[in-house]
Amino acid sequence: MNVFTTDKIRNVVLLGHGGCGKTSLAEAMAYLAGVTGRMGSTANGNTLSDYDKEEVKRGISINTTLIAIPWEDCKINLLDTPGSPDFIGEAEEALSVADAAIIVVSGKAGIEAGTKRAWEMCEKKKIPRMVFVTEMDIDKASFKNVVKDLQDLYGKRIAPFHLPIRENEEFVGYVNVIQQKAKRWNAEGKVDKFDVPDYSQENLKVCRDVLLEAVAETSEEFMERYFGGDEFSEDEIRAAMRVGVFDGSIVPVLMGSNTLARGMYTLMADIIKYFPSPDRCKCAGINTTNNEVFEADYDFSKPKSAYVYKTIVDPFIGKYSLIKVNSGVLKPDDVLFNYHRDADEKIGKLYIFSAGKAEEVAELHAGDLGALAKLAVTQTTDSLSTRKNPVTYLRAAISKPYVYRSYKAKNKGDEDKISQALAKMCAEDLTLKTVNDAENGQTLLYGISGQQLDVVQSILSDKYKVDIVLEKPRIAFKETVRKKSDTEYKYKKQSGGHGQYGHVKIYLEPSYDSERQYVFEQTVVGGAVPKNYFPAVEKGVAESVKAGPLAGYPVTGVKVTLYDGSYHTVDSSELAFKVATEQAFKQGFMNSDPVLLEPIATLTVTLPDDFTGDVMGDLNKRRGKVLGMNPVGNGNTEITAEIPYLELYEYDTRLYSMTRGSGVFSYEFARYEQAPNDIAQREIDAAKTDKE
Repeated sequence: MNVFTTDKIRNVVLLGHGGCGKTSLAEAMAYLAGVTGRMGSTANGNTLSDYDKEEVKRGISINTTLIAIPWEDCKINLLDTPGSPDFIGEAEEALSVADAAIIVVSGKAGIEAGTKRAWEMCEKKKIPRMVFVTEMDIDKASFKNVVKDLQDLYGKRIAPFHLPIRENEEFVGYVNVIQQKAKRWNAEGKVDKFDVPDYSQENLKVCRDVLLEAVAETSEEFMERYFGGDEFSEDEIRAAMRVGVFDGSIVPVLMGSNTLARGMYTLMADIIKYFPSPDRCKCAGINTTNNEVFEADYDFSKPKSAYVYKTIVDPFIGKYSLIKVNSGVLKPDDVLFNYHRDADEKIGKLYIFSAGKAEEVAELHAGDLGALAKLAVTQTTDSLSTRKNPVTYLRAAISKPYVYRSYKAKNKGDEDKISQALAKMCAEDLTLKTVNDAENGQTLLYGISGQQLDVVQSILSDKYKVDIVLEKPRIAFKETVRKKSDTEYKYKKQSGGHGQYGHVKIYLEPSYDSERQYVFEQTVVGGAVPKNYFPAVEKGVAESVKAGPLAGYPVTGVKVTLYDGSYHTVDSSELAFKVATEQAFKQGFMNSDPVLLEPIATLTVTLPDDFTGDVMGDLNKRRGKVLGMNPVGNGNTEITAEIPYLELYEYDTRLYSMTRGSGVFSYEFARYEQAPNDIAQREIDAAKTDKE
């Protein structure tokens, strides 16, 4: 691919609800630009974006795909992101390097949860955006309703650029609101101009008024002229549009048909006209030698620096670090410094990673998106620069995973392979992580949702040829006591020669210190138990609290006092006193009114106001205690509640169902509380069954 200078680059991310047509839009744009010779479809599993086996199998986007689209004398770096909230991390990574966004909306389905989520993500990053309405060839599609709903949500910023023209229930053309001209597609795929149909005049006037009002608000001079009844020229309108789109005060709405590849020419032309090139955008990091701000601003003349926004670790194509060049011009064999890892990286060849394929390029200019192969230590969100000018950029905020399952190898001996494969997948996807829960004897896999974890399981099988079993995780219950007991145990064993003898008397009681598993003290007098056996007694306590006698869960908050015992000058040993202590602990624990404690989480749910009743009712069923409700703007409410960890299992699926995909949740550990009798008895019975 040719080298493009900064002013000729447009970095654009496609956002929207799952199934709204992002991938087919990218496919149509690539087809018209000549990137591909045939237009694939998601139904046939042959699109440029969804090339991964898992995406083809499921019919959804799972990964962000970059497609480099040359158009006129520019290049559009198009980032096609998954619409499902299960893979939100992919969209967040893409947004970290995008300079503008296209929010895709289905003309048939209208505004959906993913549409609002996409808008909020753009607002948070403060980037210019357009809305593209797809499926205008479908009879039930309504451009008018989409525009109205957008205006109801986001006000006067919404400015429709086009109106659809239908004849005999077919999508045949459009009205250009700025030019006030109608255009019809002909057999060659080009457009013929004609007069605006009478039935479109009323809608044109409404849209024109909205557009001119948005233009008027871009300057005081325009505002005076607008109220004075002056007409704006087409050039004035377009100039004002460039300013308004760039600062976010105007959001154009375009439309078309992906399957018929209609509306893409105007979309790509408007991307070039109205979206900023990187050199019009701000970008700053910190120079780590003097802690001063480094204004990179995608300036090719400044020292080289780049940001790693995504990592691809594939068993077939190897490792690629996808980057955005923030300053300077990268060339093959440059050596870049990774401040985070305190290491130099020789970058070797430079690539454009487009549609899953790496294509070598001679250089990468500031603002461009590229790829570096086989970097030794660099990870996603790291910064690369020069040793003379070491720079670090703010890491992208990636959603934290809260859904987890325990996993184990389906086939013995695969544990190491699974561990290595998961490490690679976690490097690719920052919303995945593994945790070794040694206390409860399980390894945990965390993700955004249960569906994401199912996808991980499938990828492990298909790509890495290892199988895991996902199971309901064992909740981290704990055991403790509520009263004091006095117990003793004498361990005596004779089997010829030296025997074993250890005798302890202990008090076991609550320590009222939930931060420590146990407190050990000794008050032995008169040498009933020699001092050299005290460590063995404490070791017996330490072993005992790992798995309590009640249900096999770790013990917490107990105090053990060794106050008496006896020993044998020949047969006593550290092992004998350790065993005696373990047996005494079991007896004493069961005589001290033992109880099971369950972990409690502080849960925060953010959702549209319309669904608060359903969610509150569901929380009550899950033994949740609502602590408060607060409005957070945009018609959303934040509910705070305390809920047992046991009740959070599959909560992601339930919340998605109740809120139609618009609710999100997070939680953090609050404390331990005594589990209800029925819950405790169920765990105790299960432990007995496991033993048997």
